[in-house]
Parts: sequence; C-alpha cells; structure tokens
Amino acid sequence: MRTSTRISAAAVAGALALTSLTACGGDSTSASGGKNDKVKIMVGGLDKVIYLPAMLTERLGYFKDEGVSVQLLTEPAGVQAETALVSGDVQGTVGFYDHTLDLQVKGKQVESVVQFSQAPGEVEIVSDRAAGDVRSAKDFKGKKLGVTGLGSSTDFLTKYLAVSNGVKTSEFTPVAVGAGQTFISALQQGSIQGGMTTDPTVATVLDKKLGKILIDMRTPEGSKQALGGLYPSSSLYMQTAWVDSHKDTVQKLANAFVRTLKWMSTHSADEIAAKMPADYAQGGGKALYAKAIKSTLPMFTTDGVMPADGPATVERVLKAFNPNLKNAKVDLAKTYTTEFVKKAG
Repeated sequence: MRTSTRISAAAVAGALALTSLTACGGDSTSASGGKNDKVKIMVGGLDKVIYLPAMLTERLGYFKDEGVSVQLLTEPAGVQAETALVSGDVQGTVGFYDHTLDLQVKGKQVESVVQFSQAPGEVEIVSDRAAGDVRSAKDFKGKKLGVTGLGSSTDFLTKYLAVSNGVKTSEFTPVAVGAGQTFISALQQGSIQGGMTTDPTVATVLDKKLGKILIDMRTPEGSKQALGGLYPSSSLYMQTAWVDSHKDTVQKLANAFVRTLKWMSTHSADEIAAKMPADYAQGGGKALYAKAIKSTLPMFTTDGVMPADGPATVERVLKAFNPNLKNAKVDLAKTYTTEFVKKAG
C-alpha cells in the first residue's frame, strides 16, 4: 500500500533532488517526419545496476543514432517512477514489469515494450548483528525490513518471500529506506535488521562487512529457487495509448535498447563499468563497481524479449499477498508487447 506518511526523510530528499540527465541534444531529426522525437523517461534509480541499460544506451550514443532525444530522470524508488508515468509527467518508465499488472487492476493500461531482464536482480541482505536471528525468510516475523519504497517491487518481493515461508505481511514491518547510502545507514544504525536492495549497494555492504546475503535473485537460477520461475523485472514500460499513437518513436527506443542489451552480452563487466558515470560506483571505486556489474549481468536478456513463462510467475507471486490482485482477472497479454523488440536489430 502506498502512503506518503511513511516515506523516509532520505527518500523525500532524493525526490526533491530529482536529477535530470539529458541524453542527446534537441537537434536530432526524426527519420520518419523531419521533426524531433522527444521522450522523457523516469528511472527508478539511474545508478542501480538493474537499470543500467538506461544510462548505458545514452553513453553509447544509441538514442542519438536512432534520432530520438531522450531525457532521463531519476527517482529513488520504482513506485515513484510509476507515479510519474501515470500522471503524464513522463512518457516512459524504466522500472519493474510487475507494476503493469498492479496498475491494470487499478484501471490503468501500461505495457512493457522492452524487457531488460529475466530475474529480479534483487538481494535480501541481513545485517551482521541480526544474522544469528534471521537465517531465512521464515525468520522475518517481528523484524523491520528495508525496501526502496512502500508499494515498490522490493516491497512486493519481500512480502512474497514472507508469505511463501509462513509469515503474514502483518507480522513484519517494511521500512522505506531507498537504496545506496540511505540503505547502508539504516543497516548501520540498526533501524532495519535486513532489507532488499541491488548492486552496487550489495557490493558495498559486503565490502564493508555490514551484512550478509540471505537470498540472491541476481541470476535466473536464483530467481527460480526463490520465486519458482523466471521473474521479468527491469523493463521500459509505457502507457498503452501512448505506445499505440507513437509507434515510430517506440520502435526507435526499442532499437536503441536492444542494441545495448546485445552490446552488454559481448562485453566484460570492466568494459561496461568504464562506460558509466564515475559516481555510479557510490564511493566503492571502479573495481568494486565492476564486480557489482559482473554479479548482476546474468539477469539481463540479450534481445529485450519477454521470457515465455515470466508473466505467469509474476502474476502468481503478486496474487500470493496482494488483496487487490488475488481475486482479480489479469489479462497478461495486455501487460507487455514483443512487437517492437522483434523488429529491432
């Protein structure tokens, strides 16, 4: 459930310090009509490795090659990025695919047009001081667990892990702590006993010996073990009505992103890290950042195509704990499209 009264001070500060990064200049010319294709895309954390294809595509110059001017914006949590899309502030969101199902039952039609990943890329961390008490998700009862934001995908996945291990969602407390330094500070201060986060935060926590990995969902194998199947997560999703009325522009975006995914599959973590802004390492240095990328690379697709059984896994996971979805009929075919990625490249 989304609630403004429980957003952490750090998350509020992050939202106020909204970062705007312009990818490509406004002089790009559309191949289809001689006018600029301009798109705003909100990312649920530009410096998170799970959303790496967004900035990497800009750094590689692929948006420019396609003749589309993309403005990348960032919010600390995927749920805030979702809100920006629904309100019409942006035309696209780079966030978790599971939001498309959640929004459909709320009467909003959005769809994934490029599926970046086939696994969540998330890790459940337990602090060193709580490691003796929390050995599995069965021990979530009575604990305070960090999530990026309430109603975010980390919130969704934490609730599923709890429920599937016999712990009711009312028996633990999710705490919105964002990612990066705000997550790390919450662990250090003991305001959470554990939490779900991504690289490079995971790599930093381990390097500083502040916590241990409890559940690792950065690989397809880890996703299957924790969730019972592939779990398509990071994606470019957009409102269906906008997609239908701007197909040329969406195709250009798909071309650029698929080209990036293919580039990632043929280059090392060190080569990828070298293309990214230096501050994305979150103070951990180039070597640690490259290590974080290497740990997360297995989650990504190479072609942007939705995994065949992925949507059904996401629906099953969400229905396990979400009362809005439990008895609702979800039309999975309307939550994603492969029309554009299959034409790309």
